[in-house]
Amino acid sequence: MKPSQKERSAGAIIFSINGHRSYLLLHYPEGHWDFPKGHIEQDEEEKQAALREIKEETGISNIKFIEDFKEKIHYFYTGEKKLISKEVIFYLAEADSQEITISFEHIGFIWLPYKESLERLTYKNAKGLLERAEILLNSN
Repeated sequence: MKPSQKERSAGAIIFSINGHRSYLLLHYPEGHWDFPKGHIEQDEEEKQAALREIKEETGISNIKFIEDFKEKIHYFYTGEKKLISKEVIFYLAEADSQEITISFEHIGFIWLPYKESLERLTYKNAKGLLERAEILLNSN
């Protein structure tokens, strides 16, 4: 089956340092745990979309993007009986607060240290993103 539709989204791996580094994971209604992300709207830059989605989904508006981190993942999913090809661009960003106002799109959230985040994330591609983020942060 060939994909009948293409989608592009942007998001971020968000971390905060409150004594130790923790990562923000969102609990989606379908049951999986992942990072904040969403559709890139027409005439919107990737980073703008990531910022907008972070604010909409978490209430976080004050973040600092970490240079040298921009990762793409690609996957297929079925929506409305169509195969959809999806590309998601992820950035790495530090939040200055762990205060979250969760959106209606999610059923929960959690801040966890690296190892626990790795265990909680549902998808292999998200785990790979987190591993690369942790390596970069530890190298600085």
